[in-house]
Amino acid sequence: MSVARQDGTQAEGQGAAGRSGPIRIVVAKPGLDGHDRGAKVIARALRDAGMEVIYTGLHQTPEQIVDTAIQEDADAIGLSILSGAHNTLFAKVLALLQERDAADIKVFGGGIIPEADIAPLKEQGVAEIFTPGATTAAIVEWVNAHVRPLAV
Repeated sequence: MSVARQDGTQAEGQGAAGRSGPIRIVVAKPGLDGHDRGAKVIARALRDAGMEVIYTGLHQTPEQIVDTAIQEDADAIGLSILSGAHNTLFAKVLALLQERDAADIKVFGGGIIPEADIAPLKEQGVAEIFTPGATTAAIVEWVNAHVRPLAV
């Protein structure tokens, strides 16, 4: 199936579930956090690993992030949060995906997230959390193994 993108090009695939082609990831910086170096490093590592990456830029609302993920037919959303608002922002993104019948889009993230908050976030539906010190290789490996493991 071919999907028209906003820029007029065609994206090949069948949607997040059961489609072929590269894994598509939206990397986003929600909220007021103004530091995006880590998000750009992760976006580049995923792109270098053969994935299609859509980086949304700074100061995105959960609504903007979910809209982008749906419009771009993303397999996953990677959130980078350093502001301390991770509990609120992850919950809002997950709720919006559920509301918009897009809960098949996996959500993972990283940043300054206390160890005590990781298990509750995973219980809410966050697929994985990467804390400072996680290598780009480990993140790429996790995405390949868990986002769309049968992707070529």
